[in-house]
Amino acid sequence: MGSHLSKRVTGTVDTVGRMTTERNTRPADYPAAIMPMLAYEDGVAAINFLRDAFGFTERMRLTADDGSIGHAELALGDAVVALATPAGIGYESPKHHREHCTSAMRWTEQPWVVNGVMVYVDDVDAHAARAEAAGAELLSQPQDTPYGVRSYRAEDLEGHRWMFSQHIQDTKPEDWGASTPTE
Repeated sequence: MGSHLSKRVTGTVDTVGRMTTERNTRPADYPAAIMPMLAYEDGVAAINFLRDAFGFTERMRLTADDGSIGHAELALGDAVVALATPAGIGYESPKHHREHCTSAMRWTEQPWVVNGVMVYVDDVDAHAARAEAAGAELLSQPQDTPYGVRSYRAEDLEGHRWMFSQHIQDTKPEDWGASTPTE
């Protein structure tokens, strides 16, 4: 195993109260085990947009010889998202793809996020105002939900959909119509 990886073994409690062992081999400076990876036609423009509209900060950037983004990581609080411009495959952003694909067009007629990224923020109303001022297309205004969050949905410059949420109260899934697995 390479020395650049850190091993952490932690104990967690599963849904029925049993202690389990979780082995985590991600780098120590990665706050989560899941990191969304998004492709952009213009990774440089995407980094600037995500910074200006959504408040992300750049953690790192690998620039290819042609100036495109080979890999970049952006953070918002303890959330991290990776992005790149895929080389040599004729990648089309969701925005461009839906111009000629009727299925993709139908998906984007829905106001909710069919495929996208959800991020928790501290002040969803201020976040929405910042996003809109920077040119993000708001698909919905911030609104309270029965499951205890206030959320809005937005589309970025290439058509990726985002949901930003703020926790406002704890609720039980059963209180708003969901169920939880039983043993």
